Amino acid sequence: MKTLSLLAILAASTVAVPAFAQDRDPSQDFDGPYISIGGGGTLQGSDRGETVVFDTNRDGTYGDQVTTVGGANAFSTGFCNGAATSTANLNCRNDKDGPEYFGRLGFDKRMGNFVLGAVIEGGRSVARDSVTAFSTTPASYTFSREADYQANARLRAGYTPGGGALFYVTGGGAYARLDNRFSTSNGANSFADNGKTNGWGYTAGGGAEIMVTNNIAVGLEYLYTDIKDNDFVVNVGPGTAPATNPFLLNGGGTDMKRSSDHFRTHSVRGTLSFRF
Repeated sequence: MKTLSLLAILAASTVAVPAFAQDRDPSQDFDGPYISIGGGGTLQGSDRGETVVFDTNRDGTYGDQVTTVGGANAFSTGFCNGAATSTANLNCRNDKDGPEYFGRLGFDKRMGNFVLGAVIEGGRSVARDSVTAFSTTPASYTFSREADYQANARLRAGYTPGGGALFYVTGGGAYARLDNRFSTSNGANSFADNGKTNGWGYTAGGGAEIMVTNNIAVGLEYLYTDIKDNDFVVNVGPGTAPATNPFLLNGGGTDMKRSSDHFRTHSVRGTLSFRF
């Protein structure tokens, strides 16, 4: 609710320019360096069809079937997009949306009614993306990831109808330091992972800004971000499990990871900028 209230206030600001801004020179708008702060909400859409994949002989090739001593598929129960709430029956909660905040440095060059610019941005979002595998034991195996922090460098191109307002599209490269987590109800095997990873990708979107004084602008923006992360792996070992354990039948252990290496988010945010 706090995020929605913030966005509502910022939206109102973009359609009601204060009277004290009437003495501005619109020809000077959106030209030169600026700094911004902002915040809003990050939406984590469910990644339909995502699963967990296995490398039962640790040859680096995933897609092996984990089988029981009798030859049955140990993960025939299936998978769900989200974090497990029980050990069976594909019971999962949805991926987590959450607030985000960021800071930005930018520079615009105005050419008549057209504006070209560059932006460097850094911040954090608490959105979380999870997937769970269910074995016939029964047991659950949940992979989750969220960004400790993220950054992007992008270009933007816009149009200002005489100054005062700018409408733009934007896009560029993105980076995130990802906090990967693994949890399971399996207390027999041992589990080890390689922790936090670095993800690279792209971001694209658009928005609008309104000048409210000679130096201050407010805005609304949407960004879609796709970060690629294929480095997080969980190594399953013997623990206290017997040699007949499905994870151990092909040589003493199994590696497992998510089937999708994409961490996708949608951001709706408000901005407050100071232009020099």
